[in-house]
Amino acid sequence: MTSAPLAPYSRTTRGSGPGLLLAHGAGGGIEANYGPILDGLAAQYTVVGIDYPGAGKTPTTQGPLDLDELADQLVAAADAEGLDTFAVSGYSLGGPVALRVAARHPERVTALVLSATFAQVDTRTDLAASIWHELFTSGQHTLLARYVTLLAFSAPGLNSFTPAQVQSVAAQIAPSIPPGTGAHVDLVRRADVRNDLATITAPTLVVVTTADSLIPAALQRQVADAIPGALTAELPTGHLPFAEQPAEWLKIITDFLSGQPTR
Repeated sequence: MTSAPLAPYSRTTRGSGPGLLLAHGAGGGIEANYGPILDGLAAQYTVVGIDYPGAGKTPTTQGPLDLDELADQLVAAADAEGLDTFAVSGYSLGGPVALRVAARHPERVTALVLSATFAQVDTRTDLAASIWHELFTSGQHTLLARYVTLLAFSAPGLNSFTPAQVQSVAAQIAPSIPPGTGAHVDLVRRADVRNDLATITAPTLVVVTTADSLIPAALQRQVADAIPGALTAELPTGHLPFAEQPAEWLKIITDFLSGQPTR
Protein backbone atom coordinates (compact mmCIF):
# COMPACT_ATOMS: atom_id res chain seq x y z
CA MET A 1 0.00 0.00 0.00
CA THR A 2 1.44 3.38 -0.99
CA SER A 3 0.89 6.56 0.99
CA ALA A 4 -1.23 9.29 -0.52
CA PRO A 5 0.85 12.25 -1.73
CA LEU A 6 0.98 15.23 0.58
CA ALA A 7 -1.29 18.12 -0.34
CA PRO A 8 1.20 20.89 -1.16
CA TYR A 9 1.53 23.90 1.11
CA SER A 10 1.50 27.44 -0.28
CA ARG A 11 4.91 28.24 -1.72
CA THR A 12 7.03 31.33 -2.21
CA THR A 13 9.64 31.22 -4.98
CA ARG A 14 11.94 34.07 -5.99
CA GLY A 15 15.23 34.68 -7.70
CA SER A 16 17.67 32.48 -9.59
CA GLY A 17 20.90 30.68 -8.86
CA PRO A 18 21.71 27.94 -6.33
CA GLY A 19 18.80 26.70 -4.26
CA LEU A 20 18.03 28.13 -0.82
CA LEU A 21 15.10 26.75 1.17
CA LEU A 22 13.48 28.79 3.94
CA ALA A 23 11.73 27.43 7.03
CA HIS A 24 9.81 30.01 9.10
CA GLY A 25 8.95 30.33 12.78
CA ALA A 26 5.83 29.69 14.84
CA GLY A 27 3.03 32.18 14.35
CA GLY A 28 4.87 33.59 11.34
CA GLY A 29 5.18 32.80 7.66
CA ILE A 30 7.68 33.26 4.85
CA GLU A 31 6.71 36.89 4.26
CA ALA A 32 6.38 37.65 7.96
CA ASN A 33 9.76 36.20 8.93
CA TYR A 34 11.87 36.57 5.79
CA GLY A 35 10.09 39.39 3.93
CA PRO A 36 12.62 42.13 4.76
CA ILE A 37 15.52 40.06 3.37
CA LEU A 38 13.79 38.10 0.59
CA ASP A 39 14.92 40.42 -2.20
CA GLY A 40 18.48 40.31 -0.93
CA LEU A 41 18.47 36.52 -0.82
CA ALA A 42 16.78 36.24 -4.21
CA ALA A 43 19.50 38.40 -5.77
CA GLN A 44 21.87 35.44 -5.39
CA TYR A 45 19.72 32.35 -4.93
CA THR A 46 16.62 30.54 -6.07
CA VAL A 47 14.70 31.01 -2.85
CA VAL A 48 11.91 28.56 -2.02
CA GLY A 49 9.82 28.65 1.14
CA ILE A 50 6.57 27.11 2.34
CA ASP A 51 3.96 28.39 4.78
CA TYR A 52 2.99 25.90 7.48
CA PRO A 53 -0.70 25.00 7.95
CA GLY A 54 -2.66 28.02 9.08
CA ALA A 55 -0.05 30.49 7.81
CA GLY A 56 0.03 32.40 4.54
CA LYS A 57 -2.34 30.70 2.10
CA THR A 58 -1.91 27.20 3.52
CA PRO A 59 -5.17 26.06 5.13
CA THR A 60 -5.25 24.87 8.71
CA THR A 61 -5.27 21.13 9.29
CA GLN A 62 -6.86 18.90 11.88
CA GLY A 63 -4.57 17.37 14.46
CA PRO A 64 -1.06 18.25 15.58
CA LEU A 65 1.72 19.27 13.22
CA ASP A 66 4.64 16.95 12.57
CA LEU A 67 8.26 18.00 11.96
CA ASP A 68 8.83 15.26 9.40
CA GLU A 69 5.83 16.37 7.36
CA LEU A 70 6.99 19.99 7.39
CA ALA A 71 10.46 18.84 6.30
CA ASP A 72 8.96 16.66 3.56
CA GLN A 73 6.80 19.53 2.33
CA LEU A 74 9.84 21.79 2.09
CA VAL A 75 11.79 19.20 0.10
CA ALA A 76 8.73 18.60 -2.10
CA ALA A 77 8.66 22.34 -2.86
CA ALA A 78 12.34 22.14 -3.86
CA ASP A 79 11.54 19.19 -6.11
CA ALA A 80 8.69 21.12 -7.72
CA GLU A 81 11.12 23.95 -8.52
CA GLY A 82 13.68 21.55 -10.00
CA LEU A 83 16.29 21.94 -7.25
CA ASP A 84 18.45 18.85 -6.79
CA THR A 85 20.61 20.41 -4.08
CA PHE A 86 20.03 23.38 -1.80
CA ALA A 87 21.09 25.24 1.30
CA VAL A 88 18.49 25.52 4.07
CA SER A 89 17.82 28.49 6.34
CA GLY A 90 15.71 27.85 9.42
CA TYR A 91 14.46 30.58 11.73
CA SER A 92 13.14 29.76 15.24
CA LEU A 93 10.80 26.73 14.81
CA GLY A 94 12.20 26.58 11.28
CA GLY A 95 15.50 25.48 12.80
CA PRO A 96 14.22 22.03 13.83
CA VAL A 97 12.50 21.77 10.43
CA ALA A 98 15.77 22.60 8.64
CA LEU A 99 17.65 20.13 10.82
CA ARG A 100 15.20 17.37 9.90
CA VAL A 101 15.72 18.19 6.21
CA ALA A 102 19.51 18.01 6.64
CA ALA A 103 19.34 14.77 8.66
CA ARG A 104 16.98 13.06 6.20
CA HIS A 105 18.62 14.33 2.98
CA PRO A 106 22.35 14.82 3.70
CA GLU A 107 23.28 14.27 0.06
CA ARG A 108 21.12 17.21 -1.04
CA VAL A 109 21.83 19.83 1.63
CA THR A 110 24.85 21.99 0.76
CA ALA A 111 24.75 24.25 3.84
CA LEU A 112 22.62 24.99 6.88
CA VAL A 113 21.93 28.36 8.51
CA LEU A 114 20.02 28.28 11.80
CA SER A 115 18.86 31.55 13.38
CA ALA A 116 17.32 32.15 16.83
CA THR A 117 16.64 28.45 17.16
CA PHE A 118 16.69 25.40 19.43
CA ALA A 119 16.88 21.61 19.38
CA GLN A 120 14.47 21.25 22.31
CA VAL A 121 13.00 24.03 24.43
CA ASP A 122 13.95 24.37 28.08
CA THR A 123 11.53 24.83 30.98
CA ARG A 124 11.54 28.63 30.74
CA THR A 125 10.82 28.66 27.03
CA ASP A 126 8.15 25.98 27.41
CA LEU A 127 6.44 28.16 30.01
CA ALA A 128 6.55 31.16 27.67
CA ALA A 129 5.15 29.03 24.84
CA SER A 130 2.39 27.62 27.04
CA ILE A 131 1.20 31.16 27.89
CA TRP A 132 1.44 32.09 24.20
CA HIS A 133 -0.72 29.06 23.33
CA GLU A 134 -3.27 29.79 26.06
CA LEU A 135 -3.65 33.44 25.03
CA PHE A 136 -4.17 32.37 21.41
CA THR A 137 -6.71 29.63 22.08
CA SER A 138 -8.67 31.83 24.51
CA GLY A 139 -9.01 34.51 21.84
CA GLN A 140 -7.08 37.17 23.76
CA HIS A 141 -5.17 38.15 20.64
CA THR A 142 -4.43 41.78 21.54
CA LEU A 143 -2.97 40.67 24.86
CA LEU A 144 -1.07 37.96 22.98
CA ALA A 145 0.37 40.55 20.59
CA ARG A 146 1.57 42.60 23.58
CA TYR A 147 3.02 39.51 25.27
CA VAL A 148 4.91 38.37 22.17
CA THR A 149 6.19 41.91 21.62
CA LEU A 150 7.58 41.87 25.15
CA LEU A 151 9.34 38.54 24.57
CA ALA A 152 10.44 39.01 20.99
CA PHE A 153 12.15 42.42 20.98
CA SER A 154 15.44 43.20 22.66
CA ALA A 155 15.27 45.74 25.48
CA PRO A 156 16.80 48.52 23.33
CA GLY A 157 14.47 47.66 20.46
CA LEU A 158 11.38 47.71 22.64
CA ASN A 159 12.45 50.87 24.44
CA SER A 160 12.70 52.67 21.11
CA PHE A 161 8.88 52.71 21.19
CA THR A 162 6.67 54.61 23.60
CA PRO A 163 4.11 52.62 25.65
CA ALA A 164 1.36 54.13 23.50
CA GLN A 165 3.12 52.99 20.33
CA VAL A 166 3.43 49.46 21.67
CA GLN A 167 -0.30 49.38 22.44
CA SER A 168 -1.09 50.68 18.96
CA VAL A 169 1.16 48.16 17.23
CA ALA A 170 -0.33 45.30 19.25
CA ALA A 171 -3.83 46.37 18.26
CA GLN A 172 -2.77 46.32 14.61
CA ILE A 173 -1.01 42.95 14.86
CA ALA A 174 -3.79 41.11 16.70
CA PRO A 175 -6.20 40.68 13.75
CA SER A 176 -3.41 39.29 11.54
CA ILE A 177 -2.17 36.56 13.89
CA PRO A 178 -2.21 33.40 11.72
CA PRO A 179 -4.99 30.91 12.50
CA GLY A 180 -2.43 28.11 12.71
CA THR A 181 -0.51 29.78 15.54
CA GLY A 182 -1.81 27.40 18.20
CA ALA A 183 -0.63 24.35 16.26
CA HIS A 184 2.73 25.99 15.54
CA VAL A 185 3.34 26.77 19.21
CA ASP A 186 2.25 23.28 20.22
CA LEU A 187 4.96 21.93 17.92
CA VAL A 188 7.54 24.27 19.46
CA ARG A 189 6.80 22.64 22.81
CA ARG A 190 7.02 19.08 21.41
CA ALA A 191 9.94 19.42 18.97
CA ASP A 192 13.07 17.45 19.85
CA VAL A 193 15.83 17.11 17.25
CA ARG A 194 18.72 16.60 19.67
CA ASN A 195 19.48 13.19 18.18
CA ASP A 196 19.87 14.76 14.74
CA LEU A 197 22.59 17.21 15.71
CA ALA A 198 25.58 14.85 15.71
CA THR A 199 24.51 13.42 12.32
CA ILE A 200 24.61 16.75 10.45
CA THR A 201 27.29 16.75 7.76
CA ALA A 202 26.46 19.99 5.94
CA PRO A 203 28.52 23.11 6.78
CA THR A 204 26.45 24.84 9.46
CA LEU A 205 26.18 28.35 10.83
CA VAL A 206 24.18 29.10 13.98
CA VAL A 207 23.17 32.77 14.16
CA VAL A 208 22.79 33.52 17.87
CA THR A 209 20.41 36.37 18.70
CA THR A 210 22.19 37.44 21.85
CA ALA A 211 19.44 39.64 23.35
CA ASP A 212 16.72 37.02 22.81
CA SER A 213 14.25 36.59 25.68
CA LEU A 214 12.17 33.94 23.92
CA ILE A 215 14.92 31.53 22.83
CA PRO A 216 17.86 32.32 25.13
CA ALA A 217 21.32 32.53 23.60
CA ALA A 218 22.49 29.61 25.75
CA LEU A 219 19.85 27.36 24.17
CA GLN A 220 20.96 28.45 20.70
CA ARG A 221 24.61 27.79 21.48
CA GLN A 222 23.76 24.26 22.58
CA VAL A 223 22.70 23.58 18.98
CA ALA A 224 26.03 24.81 17.63
CA ASP A 225 28.02 22.88 20.22
CA ALA A 226 26.39 19.58 19.22
CA ILE A 227 26.78 19.90 15.42
CA PRO A 228 30.21 18.79 14.17
CA GLY A 229 32.20 21.78 12.92
CA ALA A 230 29.36 24.27 13.30
CA LEU A 231 30.24 27.96 13.32
CA THR A 232 28.43 30.69 15.22
CA ALA A 233 27.75 34.34 14.49
CA GLU A 234 26.37 36.70 17.10
CA LEU A 235 23.64 39.20 16.26
CA PRO A 236 22.74 41.66 19.05
CA THR A 237 18.97 41.52 18.62
CA GLY A 238 15.98 39.97 20.28
CA HIS A 239 14.06 37.15 18.61
CA LEU A 240 13.23 39.24 15.52
CA PRO A 241 16.43 39.82 13.50
CA PHE A 242 14.30 40.67 10.47
CA ALA A 243 12.73 43.55 12.43
CA GLU A 244 15.71 44.82 14.41
CA GLN A 245 18.71 44.23 12.12
CA PRO A 246 17.59 42.86 8.75
CA ALA A 247 20.58 44.14 6.76
CA GLU A 248 23.07 42.60 9.16
CA TRP A 249 21.13 39.33 9.28
CA LEU A 250 21.10 39.18 5.48
CA LYS A 251 24.84 39.84 5.34
CA ILE A 252 25.64 37.12 7.87
CA ILE A 253 23.58 34.57 5.91
CA THR A 254 24.89 35.47 2.46
CA ASP A 255 28.50 35.80 3.57
CA PHE A 256 28.40 32.30 5.05
CA LEU A 257 26.70 30.78 2.02
CA SER A 258 29.20 32.41 -0.32
CA GLY A 259 32.15 31.17 1.72
CA GLN A 260 33.11 34.50 3.29
CA PRO A 261 34.66 34.41 6.77
CA THR A 262 32.13 34.48 9.61
CA ARG A 263 32.66 36.99 12.39
